[in-house]
Amino acid sequence: MSLLQGSAPRLAPPSWALTALTVALIVAFVSLGCWQWQRGQARQEEWNAFARGADAAMPLGAAQLDDVARFARVSLTGHWRPDRQFLLDNRSHAGQPGYEVLTPLELTDGRALLVDRGWVAFSGSRARLPDVGFAPPPLVTLVGRVDNLPSAGLAFGRAPPAVKGGWPRITSYPRRSELNAALGRVLEERIVLLDPGASDGYVRDWQPPGLPPARHWAYAIQWWLFALTLVVLWIVMAVRRARNTR
Repeated sequence: MSLLQGSAPRLAPPSWALTALTVALIVAFVSLGCWQWQRGQARQEEWNAFARGADAAMPLGAAQLDDVARFARVSLTGHWRPDRQFLLDNRSHAGQPGYEVLTPLELTDGRALLVDRGWVAFSGSRARLPDVGFAPPPLVTLVGRVDNLPSAGLAFGRAPPAVKGGWPRITSYPRRSELNAALGRVLEERIVLLDPGASDGYVRDWQPPGLPPARHWAYAIQWWLFALTLVVLWIVMAVRRARNTR
């Protein structure tokens, strides 16, 4: 009798349905943890690139912005087009809603690009836009970081600028082709973030993109802890079930 009792199973798995659900959740949590870990690594690379971008500015010359590393500082010479500006909607600073001002700069070689001159507060009404006009000198040399156009996480967050009407024109997460159509000329693929110390700008507290890498890694660890918790719970249920069946 004691031999039979000693050979009794120490674990009695819960039902197949509960076990299958537990396994599926464990796999999902482990996968989500790996995904967040990889996002953290990718974000760290972006933050490293942003830190390297604080180096001395290099003249853009004949190079295109696409040929320059993201966040690198470049110097440009051209003339502003304050009569053809865009207000990038749904941009916030210190918790306050507002716009980022995108102003065309025509380079001396004939190319054109957009310079983000910084953030301005929401005026309280779409019918009363902030005054972003200015009287620039005929020729200006400026310094800024190369960056991508902001992109929306969801398609319905996009709003292309109007192709007709007055200026400035409001837009939200536009594509370059939409900006080209509104402006009536081809722009460089990327934009330039005007240096905080440059004149003719607004709030320019440029930060590395997205959440800090450590935040993604913390999320990864949380998902893995969820998976470990499920394993522990399954073992506890199996042990109790085995004891109840003796």
